[in-house]
Amino acid sequence: MGEEGGGRSCGTTRELQKLKQQAMEYYRENDVPRRLEELLNSTFYLQPADVYGHLANCFSKLAKPPTICKIVGKEVLDGLGLPTLQVDTFCTIQNFPKNICSVVISTHFEVHENALPELAEAEEAERASAVSTAVQWVNGTITHELQGMAPSDQAEVDHLLRIFFASKVQEDKERKELEKSLEYSTVPSPLPPVPPPPPRPPPTKKKGQKPVRKDTITEKPITPAEPVEPVLSGSMAIGAVSLAVAKACAMLLNKPLYLSIALLKHNQEQPTTLSMPLLMVSLVSCGKSSSGKLNLMKEVICIPHPELTTKQGVEMLMEIQKHINKIIEMPSPPKAETKKGHDGSKRGQQQITGKMSHLGCLTINCDSIEQPLLLIQEVCANLGLELGTNLHLAINCAGHELMDYNKGKYEVIMGTYKNAAEMVDLYVDLINQYPSIIALIDPFRKEDSEQWDSIYHALGSRCYIIAGTASKSISKLLEQGNISIPKSNGLIIKHTNQTTMSDLVEITNLIESKKHITVFGSTEGESSDDSLVDLAVGLGVRFIKLGGLSRGERVTKYNRLLTIEEELVQNRTLVGRKFWATSLALGPADTILGEQNRQKLVGKDNSYKGSSPKSLPVVPGQEGKVKIFPCSFLSKFRLAGKKHLKFEKEKIRSLNL
Repeated sequence: MGEEGGGRSCGTTRELQKLKQQAMEYYRENDVPRRLEELLNSTFYLQPADVYGHLANCFSKLAKPPTICKIVGKEVLDGLGLPTLQVDTFCTIQNFPKNICSVVISTHFEVHENALPELAEAEEAERASAVSTAVQWVNGTITHELQGMAPSDQAEVDHLLRIFFASKVQEDKERKELEKSLEYSTVPSPLPPVPPPPPRPPPTKKKGQKPVRKDTITEKPITPAEPVEPVLSGSMAIGAVSLAVAKACAMLLNKPLYLSIALLKHNQEQPTTLSMPLLMVSLVSCGKSSSGKLNLMKEVICIPHPELTTKQGVEMLMEIQKHINKIIEMPSPPKAETKKGHDGSKRGQQQITGKMSHLGCLTINCDSIEQPLLLIQEVCANLGLELGTNLHLAINCAGHELMDYNKGKYEVIMGTYKNAAEMVDLYVDLINQYPSIIALIDPFRKEDSEQWDSIYHALGSRCYIIAGTASKSISKLLEQGNISIPKSNGLIIKHTNQTTMSDLVEITNLIESKKHITVFGSTEGESSDDSLVDLAVGLGVRFIKLGGLSRGERVTKYNRLLTIEEELVQNRTLVGRKFWATSLALGPADTILGEQNRQKLVGKDNSYKGSSPKSLPVVPGQEGKVKIFPCSFLSKFRLAGKKHLKFEKEKIRSLNL
């Protein structure tokens, strides 16, 4: 018995010695003894109050960098209650999986408020299929492909996503070719064509009948609409995952997303300064979805003066929007009966009414092009603001929505049609009459390239000609390397479908290299995710277009803009905007025009010019830093606005509104 016990003891001792030897080798391979000795020595000399907290911090720095362990896709609802895609990023941190962040990407589908039921149902089914496919892609191949990758390696992540998407495009192409071949094999052979009937003889001319005079002016037939650029169902998974990885990287590094995007933009070199994009805020909508006759102005957009901070610009536009709401809500005063009508007004004239649109601005009923512009002009005058000095206007014409293909003309106002050449004259007259308009978005369909050239040469030195819907997708622009079709000063880019973070950096670099401006826009059906604001700031775009100052999913983004501005001011990294809304950077004349506008607003010494609130005070800031303006200037025109409010209705009516 004793010998057996001694044998077991020896065996146990040998096993323990073997385990100790393995442990020593394991710790030595990972350099644990040396690091632990250094850490304990430094802790003794520092003698921190929280010993274990200090040790935990030191050990966390020695831990392996986080890696992606799982990407989860799920269907959620956007701001309009329509399905879209959410992506959650999980990373392995110190041996444990952790949910780092979530992003929601908006779909590319436009919102058609007056669409036919069958078209609405078809689009609803297409949207549901796109989101469902995207969820499958994310939870299937994509999450397996990205496992073990570092979130900081954005370029490699985007490269893998592009390869995956290219394989899906090829699969879709092969599937369609197979379906086409099967369709041809089942279709019976066509019958021989029936010969056409012989042409009729020309009618005999009756005696005494006058010859028919042929119209010498023949209208050029319109170019047929190009086929819609195909969007692969599920492609939103690519853009969503790319954004989710970028946001996860920023959160793990305890940095805001815009700084991570700026690093990506500047080849991982930390930019010393950043600037805020100029606001493009939708105030009213008078497009085809409105109840009035006017179709031309899908959005009337206000651009605050560049010398104002983002906060001041938002406050000023909120005040303008409040007064427009009051005018629309104010009932018309009763009038004595006359022979013309019960209320003494002209026939066909109707009171302006409005409703909140999905764009976050009021949809109002207008019957002429001048009405919405005069309405805003009058409100600004009552608030002590001057269009063209304190703020400028832009018009989203949505030319693709105006074309009546049966008549081959644009329906500018209900029942009023103009061909493409006449539309150029219309826009020239509009800018002549309202020089405060500094941008026209999508004035034509993309097919009318000749008219894009004409309006660019006629107005390109006086206002921005911007291609939004008329432009190709970002992937096509990068593939072709050509952004000059249609002819324009700038492009609206959006983060949708298969657009990765690397694609956004490439397209903004391409646009800047061509001396064009970049407008970062939101989609029509937006979610409450505010990441696109960080993208706009990090990419350094000229303008940001988020819709109106209503609806939660849009106000969230404006709040994010204000937060970023505050952070940049506190960090002393915000620089004033070195460009002017009216300066197109096309030549010396435009620079002079910008300087003239600047001198209208402030003196040459940046001092407050005049006592009227039409000229906003500029307080000089530190050199190279943002100029901080007092926000109390709004109270000056709030009081003036209250005095004039009761007269506003009569003034608007006197302008045939």
